[in-house]
Amino acid sequence: MGKTETLIPILLFNIFFILFIVGIITFIKQYKVKKKEHNAMLHFQKQEHLKELLSTQIEVQQQTMQHIGREIHDNIGQKLTLASLYTQQLAYENKAPHINESIENISTIINQSLSELRELSKSLTDNTIEKSTISELLKLEAAKINDLKICKVTFKNSTKELQLNYQIKTVLLRIAQEFIQNSIKHSKCNAILISLTCTDDFAKLEINDNGKGFNIATLKTNGIGLNNMKKRAKIINGEFQLQSNENGTKVTIEIPI
Repeated sequence: MGKTETLIPILLFNIFFILFIVGIITFIKQYKVKKKEHNAMLHFQKQEHLKELLSTQIEVQQQTMQHIGREIHDNIGQKLTLASLYTQQLAYENKAPHINESIENISTIINQSLSELRELSKSLTDNTIEKSTISELLKLEAAKINDLKICKVTFKNSTKELQLNYQIKTVLLRIAQEFIQNSIKHSKCNAILISLTCTDDFAKLEINDNGKGFNIATLKTNGIGLNNMKKRAKIINGEFQLQSNENGTKVTIEIPI
């Protein structure tokens, strides 16, 4: 009986000790899970905040350019027009030929400046992106590069016409422009293919060149504007992929639709 009475406290102690250890292990596991969930939530909030900042930046840039364009047209343009009219009046009223020649030169300079400012104003207030489809924008970009005769850019559209909002079209166009500029500058390519496809769930933009590739593992984030393209893809919840080897470089962006 005495032996039994001695074993019972020991047994109870061991049971409580095991339960204590199990409780500690459970607490640690739950703490790690909650910490992981908390870190994931912070990461998600950070990414969402970054997307919001980048999205706002695009909107601010667009509004700023349009404001500058309108100011050039409405304010500076009108003043130069008035100055041109004054010089024409001076040339008409003046009777000295040598002075008239100087006045005409001034008038020519003013008119040339006015013409350049009108072109600048038009480019800043241009709403081509808003009016055009993404296919039209990419086709136009390919045509611009082909006109320079430094690289052959081909656009292939194997999908129905996508109805995308202004932000998505802007981001996809800017990524294409970034890739093309860096390919021509760094890879010494002579051909670039832009391909646009879509399914019921997502749209895919693929751009690849036939230039000399690079080692992605040792690539610096600012090497070919990679960081800019990644950031832009995040704005539209796009999945960004980069491949490169001795046969060329390829960028793929998939966005949900």
